[in-house]
Amino acid sequence: MIRQLIAGIVAVLLLSACGGNPYLEASLNPAEFEGKDKAWFEEKWGPPTGKSQRFFGGETWVYHRMAGGEKHFPFFNFAPNSCEITLDFDKEEKLDSYDYTDC
Repeated sequence: MIRQLIAGIVAVLLLSACGGNPYLEASLNPAEFEGKDKAWFEEKWGPPTGKSQRFFGGETWVYHRMAGGEKHFPFFNFAPNSCEITLDFDKEEKLDSYDYTDC
């Protein structure tokens, strides 16, 4: 009985650790952003942390966000995940591609 309980708890912990980051996945739904322009992102997300020109025209915007986190032993302090989101816009100022790291 106790072995089954422990095995169940371990299985749940392992499965929850293998999942993606639901906060980031919800905020980076590619179908939702298709065709959006820079003005839409600035209105919804605020001004970007950084901007740079792309080689073949367009612009790259960088956002830094907190997305989820984890608690650490022994005091169960919460450590948020800091994400870097990169948005590439084409010459017509529409979203061309995006990428995120450190999430």
